[in-house]
Amino acid sequence: MINPYEAEIVANLDRAEESLQAARVLQTGGYCDFAASRAYYGAFYAATAAVLQEGLQFSQHKGVIAAIHQRFVKTDRLEKQLGKDLNWLFELRSIADYGETRHVPPDEAQKAIEAAAAFISRIKEILGRS
Repeated sequence: MINPYEAEIVANLDRAEESLQAARVLQTGGYCDFAASRAYYGAFYAATAAVLQEGLQFSQHKGVIAAIHQRFVKTDRLEKQLGKDLNWLFELRSIADYGETRHVPPDEAQKAIEAAAAFISRIKEILGRS
């Protein structure tokens, strides 16, 4: 049986990869806040694809993240560290997008890109889309 969310799953995985590429370009240009934000969104789009694969939809980021922990981390389908990384990326995005006087330092932006890349890669593997 074909998943009714198949087109959305594919679109979200494509967006995940595009966001990761954009994060790398932004980091290279010295736009660390925007790079960190795009890195988070890359992971978020991959997480959304995974949740859709489970037949679930959420209107808020926190719902998607909670579902990842419930359906993937707690069931050992996704490594705990990757779940922690998703939480960290979400927190970092808040600084990047709304931090007012705080900014994401270059090393944190690079770490965010690496964490997002690992998360996206593992989600694609779990979904059989690598």
